[in-house]
Amino acid sequence: MTDLPYRLRDALLAADFDYETVADLLGPLAHAALGRNETTPGLMATRGGTPAETLVRLFLLQTAVTTDAAEAALPGVVDRLAVEGVLEQSVGEVAARLDVRPYASEDDAFWVVSDLTPGLDGLAQRVGADHVLGISAASASLAQLTLREEVGSALDLGTGCGVQALHLARHSRRVVATDVNRRALRIARFNAALNDVEDTVEVRDGSYFEPVAGERFDLIATNPPFVISPATGERLVYRDSGLPGDRVVEDIVRAAPAHLAPDGWCQVLANWVVTRDQTWDERLGGWLDPGCDALVVQREVLDPAAYVELWLKDEGAHPATNGGDPASAAAYRRRYDTWLSWFDEQGVEGVGFGWVNLHRRPDDAPSAGPGTGGAVHTLLDWPFDLEQPIAPAIASWGRAVRRPVGPDDHLVARADVRQETAGAPGAEDPEAIVLRQQLGFRRARQVDTVEAALVGACDGDLSVGQVLDALAVLTDRAPEDLRSRYLPVVADLVAEGFLT
Repeated sequence: MTDLPYRLRDALLAADFDYETVADLLGPLAHAALGRNETTPGLMATRGGTPAETLVRLFLLQTAVTTDAAEAALPGVVDRLAVEGVLEQSVGEVAARLDVRPYASEDDAFWVVSDLTPGLDGLAQRVGADHVLGISAASASLAQLTLREEVGSALDLGTGCGVQALHLARHSRRVVATDVNRRALRIARFNAALNDVEDTVEVRDGSYFEPVAGERFDLIATNPPFVISPATGERLVYRDSGLPGDRVVEDIVRAAPAHLAPDGWCQVLANWVVTRDQTWDERLGGWLDPGCDALVVQREVLDPAAYVELWLKDEGAHPATNGGDPASAAAYRRRYDTWLSWFDEQGVEGVGFGWVNLHRRPDDAPSAGPGTGGAVHTLLDWPFDLEQPIAPAIASWGRAVRRPVGPDDHLVARADVRQETAGAPGAEDPEAIVLRQQLGFRRARQVDTVEAALVGACDGDLSVGQVLDALAVLTDRAPEDLRSRYLPVVADLVAEGFLT
């Protein structure tokens, strides 16, 4: 690795080219427009000629700047960046060939180099087979999903430009990042050096788990090329695996447990097929390892037509994004028909999007709750609003399902839980009582009066058995009957996060 990443970092720091500065320069209107791939408001907002404005115009708005402006913003590195393919020089002007973008999340801030964002201002731009995707909604979703506890070793499977590896490097002593795209590997190495984590991140060439054969990790995070297609068009490595259907996700879910250390997690952002003859949870349940707890969350289901349209537009095949050429329009219709017909032949009625979280049980972990053995597999259809980042709620679930609940436990109602009642005005008793979380998954659970009273009484003072015995007196019921009926309910309330 040359010193170019370090010299570029110095220039970016000197220019104050960070997320907050860029957001302030653009303002809400231009920032939102750029999110829609429109650059005109951004160009209007960055006419001042400061180094930060020049870098916004050059990289984010993909507009040529004068050589003098580029040299002022990137002193001493313009020629080197041109040689490395980051910039392109012409007479008196400099244009970007790669994107250099400041990025910030709740806990991290860094710069990400990737291929340019295609389709700005609706201009025709097809992405190449080895396109290296930058920061996307999917990468942000995986970052919010991934646990952030300190770990010894982490694996970013299918790293792309390396954005997940950069996150992992902040809380892992060692990170391995793998990919089959040679351009992606080169850019990922550059990004690691640019963000001063090259000593932590090791980039390896190879397919899926092949580069880490025999190794185990405390944390695996992956946004695999999960797009489900008949593979009749050009394969885009960042999204197309070359495997049939959702086989790539199934293979990862089945193989990951062998690469997890005790108490290790694998977190997968994925698509999966929803077929006519089997429910999604039955199908995915067959992929899960009995030695790992699993929380699988389906966040969205697209019908086949909407799914095909989404990904044809993503690759720039839609006539609206490629100049409206009649031949292109005919090719688009053929691709659309082929893809949709293939879905019909495969019995696909929808495509699910969501997360697969696998947690290998520690060697000394208790059984999965009282009276059970083996792992806990929870498959949840959850299209509802939730708190981001969701990672802390995932970690809480992992702890809760491994903790048997008995009558001697002292439990506490989570502080964010609120009770809602419904019924006719003036009625003595409510028709329905709902407990609702304000944080995490924001679950809601309809309960009876005993469950509501039990949760309300759980302040850590009395044990579960003592609370239930007191409620037996109040409701004039036999204590042993109440314990038999509600101890399993208490275990559910703990697993769902209403009680801790």
